[in-house]
Amino acid sequence: MNTESSSLLVRDIGEQGLLQILQRFCPQEIIGDDAAVIATEPGQSLVVTTDVLVDNIHFSEITTSAIDVGWRAAAANLSDLAAMGASPLGITVGLGLPGDVSVSWVEQMYVGMTQCLQQYNTPIVGGDVVRSPVITIAITAFGQAYPQQIIRRHQAQVGDAIIVTGVHGASRAGLELLLHPEKGENLSPEATKALIRAHQRPQPRLDVLPILWQILGSSQLAIAGMDSSDGLADALVQICRASNVGAVVERTQIPFPPAFAHWLTPEQALEYSLYGGEDFELVLCLPKEPADKLVQMLGQGAAAIGEITNGSTVVLHDQKQKFPDQVLSLSQGFQHFG
Repeated sequence: MNTESSSLLVRDIGEQGLLQILQRFCPQEIIGDDAAVIATEPGQSLVVTTDVLVDNIHFSEITTSAIDVGWRAAAANLSDLAAMGASPLGITVGLGLPGDVSVSWVEQMYVGMTQCLQQYNTPIVGGDVVRSPVITIAITAFGQAYPQQIIRRHQAQVGDAIIVTGVHGASRAGLELLLHPEKGENLSPEATKALIRAHQRPQPRLDVLPILWQILGSSQLAIAGMDSSDGLADALVQICRASNVGAVVERTQIPFPPAFAHWLTPEQALEYSLYGGEDFELVLCLPKEPADKLVQMLGQGAAAIGEITNGSTVVLHDQKQKFPDQVLSLSQGFQHFG
């Protein structure tokens, strides 16, 4: 961080002064014109996604530092690209700021974005800055994918296995610990740190894609999927709705963080996992044989949790018959304007 900017506010340096600082985070050979020019590989389609984060809706100073805000903002967009089967090319950042935001906060946010993006060799290729009554971060991410490898929600087929690439509920648990630290009294320091980090530093699962393509080889299998940023239940229902199918999900197969076993009741663990959101894992539907191989190659946390069925309902089933069947819906998860 520039020590000269540590006590300055955005209004002290104005738009042009702030842009000069932010341009340091961008490749100099790309920025400077009215738009960025990004090359794509021959035969690949351009994949574009946009996410908007708003202060006190998606983050707050109580739970998220500026550097973590930046990380989470970048990760959310990279996760959307992963959910489409695309590799990232770059992002643009639209930033709305009140004048009394410190310049150092903005710098630290860009440090966080850069730290996340550098893992995937993804540059910030442009953006815009405007005055706003509330901090707003609008990121557009650009990726590329071969048309036959694009993952879509509407491609689930009856008989497909439903795969999750990792545990669910960790981010929701981390948020709870940040808001109510006393609830973690029975957790080890290591478990507490891991859950909080899952909330503040989510990992987009771009690493899954090369493994998936290795398993599928030259086959033209259509893969259905999306990420679980809005919750596992949301992803399951959205995929089934788009594909005009149903699903049976086995509650005992949903992978939880290990700390849940002696910290939460089974009902709380299930609620966090289904409706907590912001885990940024992938939920994929594909034939059983490649699905089993994918789970095996991904290792700990990945699991086959159910099967696509005829019909239109997503049923949570308990093979141990301790709990009755439950129909999953979108109503219990987070909804804007809800």
